[in-house]
Amino acid sequence: MAVTKEITRLEKSNVKLSITIPKDEVRSQYQDMLKDYTKKLQLPGFRKGKVPQEVLERKFGKSLKSEALVHIIEWAVTEVLKDENLPKEDLPLPYSTPKVQEEPALDFEQDMAFSVVYDVFPQVSLGQWKGLEFEFLYAELTDEDIGRELEEVRERNAIVLDRDDGAEARAGDVVTVNYCEIGEEGQILPNSEREDFVFTLGSGYNIYKFDDEISGMQKGGTKDFTKTFPADFEYPALAGQTKKIRLTLTALKEKKLPDLDDDLAQDVDEKFNTLDDLKNSVRERLNKNLEHRLREIKINSLMEKLMENTPAVIPESMIRMEVDGRLRNLARRLNTDADTVLKMMTASEDSADNMVEKWRSAAERDLHSRLIVETLMKERNIELSDEAMEKELETMAADTGITVEELKKYYQENSGEESLKEEVKERKLFDMLLAENTAKPGKRENYLDLMKDSR
Repeated sequence: MAVTKEITRLEKSNVKLSITIPKDEVRSQYQDMLKDYTKKLQLPGFRKGKVPQEVLERKFGKSLKSEALVHIIEWAVTEVLKDENLPKEDLPLPYSTPKVQEEPALDFEQDMAFSVVYDVFPQVSLGQWKGLEFEFLYAELTDEDIGRELEEVRERNAIVLDRDDGAEARAGDVVTVNYCEIGEEGQILPNSEREDFVFTLGSGYNIYKFDDEISGMQKGGTKDFTKTFPADFEYPALAGQTKKIRLTLTALKEKKLPDLDDDLAQDVDEKFNTLDDLKNSVRERLNKNLEHRLREIKINSLMEKLMENTPAVIPESMIRMEVDGRLRNLARRLNTDADTVLKMMTASEDSADNMVEKWRSAAERDLHSRLIVETLMKERNIELSDEAMEKELETMAADTGITVEELKKYYQENSGEESLKEEVKERKLFDMLLAENTAKPGKRENYLDLMKDSR
């Protein structure tokens, strides 16, 4: 290689790559660029490809040298980075573009020296990862939790019937409303109309929280009212605002809940003969959900300990890419684009930059945790044999009620085989970590509070 290099480690997982290009190589690169131009350029008085180099330099000298400087720098950086002998830890992250610190001069009488700075993959040195004690939040399943779940079963199997003419809306009724915001003169404000909005009165499942205003209304009735929303209202677009709203109740229905008995159990699933069968199934499912949630909480608590013992400096480009990825994923779930999501999130006085900044700490924590997991996987040589993978698929098939072949086909068609393998390997790692450390129950939560963050 014609160029020489020196790599210096900087803070925050940065490196400085210093490059020196011999003056002969600088001139050679410049001449090659000129030759390429003479082949393609056509000027008045000259045939295409026959423009002398001295004419090019006289006519375009300054811009040619500026372009040549950029070309030579890019060429030299590419030559260094594609060198197979360059350690992987010194390669830039795919989304970190090397930046020139101080642009050198194009001087054919001396070697060209310059430096670029870029982010590299963070290196972590594992601290203590076994023999630790940590506390975790926990909960126990109660009869109340099972009873609440059975009530939800009744709700899902309820019959919805029209209420009598003249009936007044009450909590628990299923209402259908049209609504809009109106101005001081009673005019409908743009983009505020909503038709055929259905919800259960008293649930609060509406953006304006107008349950109380609907209570007592009759089907076909219309009401104008004013609401002032607190500064900490859950929807930022309404926080601290006063809105005048027009609402029409277009349909009023009531739910007829089935009795909690053997007939209901048989309606839910033909495999149930009695109400006790249904209750036992509910208990088993909720216990299984709780078991998964407690494992998740234990892993998160343990990872907090590991992060304390294993510091890592996450480069800015990696954090930025993680935040951007979260934004794109949210946009995809909402079937829109990232710019629209930012506008939705910043409908209040908060700026887009401030909203994204709120994601940074979570993104940095997740990256830190992921680095530790990947380092442990490598150092502990966590691998997955074909036999172990086959067993995993058999377990998954039994849980989901489909065949192993159908599972394999699904992952093949969705290019998910490698992701599944990594997921299983990570599960093996966490099994090992939980076995090597001691989890102690800490603060007790109720079942609902403990489970809500996992939904």
